[in-house]
Amino acid sequence: MTPAAAAAAAMRMRLAAPLLRQRVAILPSRTSLLAYRNSARAIHSSPPEQAKVVPVYGTGPPPEPPKPAAEFASSTSSDPPTRNSGAIPEIKEGTAADPWSRISRRKRQAAMLRAATLPPTAGSSSAPGGIGLKRRFWKSVNVVTKNDMNEIHLDSRALRRPDTKSIISLPLTKPSLAFALAIEWDQLVSAQQATKQHLIPLTSLVCRALDIADEDALGKTDVRNAITKVLLRYLDTDSLLCWAPAPTHPEDGRNDAGYTLREVQEEAYSSVVSFLTTRVWPGVTIVPVLDESSIMPRQQEPGTREVVQGWMLGLSAWELAALERATLAGKSLLVAARLVVEWSGDGGNAVVQTPEEEEMTTQNKKRWGVEEAARTVSLEVDWQTTQWGEVEDTHDVEKVDLRRQLGSAVLLCAGQGATDVSANKAKL
Repeated sequence: MTPAAAAAAAMRMRLAAPLLRQRVAILPSRTSLLAYRNSARAIHSSPPEQAKVVPVYGTGPPPEPPKPAAEFASSTSSDPPTRNSGAIPEIKEGTAADPWSRISRRKRQAAMLRAATLPPTAGSSSAPGGIGLKRRFWKSVNVVTKNDMNEIHLDSRALRRPDTKSIISLPLTKPSLAFALAIEWDQLVSAQQATKQHLIPLTSLVCRALDIADEDALGKTDVRNAITKVLLRYLDTDSLLCWAPAPTHPEDGRNDAGYTLREVQEEAYSSVVSFLTTRVWPGVTIVPVLDESSIMPRQQEPGTREVVQGWMLGLSAWELAALERATLAGKSLLVAARLVVEWSGDGGNAVVQTPEEEEMTTQNKKRWGVEEAARTVSLEVDWQTTQWGEVEDTHDVEKVDLRRQLGSAVLLCAGQGATDVSANKAKL
């Protein structure tokens, strides 16, 4: 290297020295690099510290497995099984395999059912501080006529309402309701069952009608207005007015008769609405409330709600209670209105037909009843179960329960005319 080149290299080193010192100061030391490498780990590597599992709080051996009772134990011997070809196994007394033991157990259960008692348990009367089922205090249930009213007598005691303690008196025009109420109380096996509402549904429904009648006698309308307000909500979301959209393909979604679900719903709608707009609300137009392209129902035309509200306020106490029960059961005010008008002994506040029209109606078609109302309010459910099958203990139970509630509404509002009652009293 020439002296000039060496001098130039020395000059460049002298000028670059400050920059090298700054870069060395920025770079981490060897200790820092080692600490960073130990703390950092890749995603696929295991963590430096193992996870701590939940500590075992329980100590000692595990609990003993549950043992069957002696009555249900197949064998009390702890000997290992042996090969016994063709031999009849020994049956010990008191085991589940003993037929006499099963028969005696069933006899004890039948005796307990007849006596309406429970075995000694924590909830029975024989246990300390327990209250068991008490046997009913009446032996027979009868329908007795007093003061031109029907009463339900438990032996010699008249059936009373739970709130006012007044005697339940039914009109003579409703003999079917009186006998159905007597049968309901005759089916009870204990006095404690009478305090459970689900075991006396018809009694609760009768008391509801009598409460409305008591308020009408006092000139109050609080209960009527509350019922009417609730039932009017179903007019805008009536199950009879909500239709399924039409199928996109002509061959899709048809039943065995070749009809779509929408066509079946339209047929049921025309049948019920034509009856109501002819005999109950003349001149009123009732339209479907749910469009194919919308999920929000629309309200009826102005004036329709007022007409329906006025009709409900004019019903008798028995008809209004029946209308409430049928509407809540089927989610359809229109179907409930037709059912009440068809079976009401008081006329259902409907337009009275001439004798010729009534005779023609009776001859031309069958009376619209509980079965027709139940099929009308459950068209979509029946359609789906026909295609996909029923869910056990769900659809079959709901089907029977719907008919039970609609039947109780018919019993409540149905009755005989004054001529039939006079004829029955003359026979007695």
